[in-house]
Amino acid sequence: MLRFITRSSFGTKDAFQRLFSTSHLQSRLAGKVAVITGAASGVGKATATEFIRQGAHVILADIQHDAGQAIAVGLGPNATFAFCDVTKESDISTTISLAVKTYGHVDIVYNNAGIAGSLTPSVTELNIEDFDKVMAVNVRSVVTGIKHAAKVMIPRKTGCILCTASVTGILGGMAPIDYTVSKTAVVGAVRAAAAELCKYGIRVNCISPHALPTAFGVKAMMQVLPGVTEERVVEMIYATGELEGARCEPEDVAKAAVFLASDDAKYISGHNLVVDGGFTVNKKFDFPPPQ
Repeated sequence: MLRFITRSSFGTKDAFQRLFSTSHLQSRLAGKVAVITGAASGVGKATATEFIRQGAHVILADIQHDAGQAIAVGLGPNATFAFCDVTKESDISTTISLAVKTYGHVDIVYNNAGIAGSLTPSVTELNIEDFDKVMAVNVRSVVTGIKHAAKVMIPRKTGCILCTASVTGILGGMAPIDYTVSKTAVVGAVRAAAAELCKYGIRVNCISPHALPTAFGVKAMMQVLPGVTEERVVEMIYATGELEGARCEPEDVAKAAVFLASDDAKYISGHNLVVDGGFTVNKKFDFPPPQ
């Protein structure tokens, strides 16, 4: 977790104790209203869980109706499921409007939904129709989410917009070209939106996770490496980590999202928070061969 400490933080004994106390962290999003796309699995599910634990009301938006509904029920009264096909602007607009209708406003919109794409190993074999599908989900939906979030946040002159990018948008050669292009575009969209929306008090940031052993990531790897077991794929994903003694999990991304959505990050905008344990500064991505 990032912390910013100023001289005034130590002005009194009480302030000093609060600084090192963790009790206040249990409600970092108390009373805030959030919309999360792709919330029925992986990072989205983990983030919805953590947001609610931190006191937020959450609209879980996903195309997976049964899974999303079940998760919302399990998370309790502060969770509401909304069916949402992020390739349709009307679905995104309706979901954000649902949050406003239910709670009166929206504080946080997290554009997290994404797909792996065709997994084509070479640009020479790329099917442009598949490329368009990846861009529709991974980029167009993000821009649409930013658009409709901004429309409800601008009048209130406050808000936080988050987007899921990827380390593949930082380093080349880590993923097929369609996925890489899409995640690079997310970073660009965030920077452009942050520059425009800052005058309305709206912060826009993205998170770039390292490879994660989610159903999303494991399924993609098993398509690339047919015949390799799921357990072995999970081991391979963990093996790409650089930070000794730690593994990157969806919950780590969720906690990064909590920080960016909280008042602790009140002056952070246009930032790409990389959750990779130092991976991108060490070496190019290269899965170990199956054994």
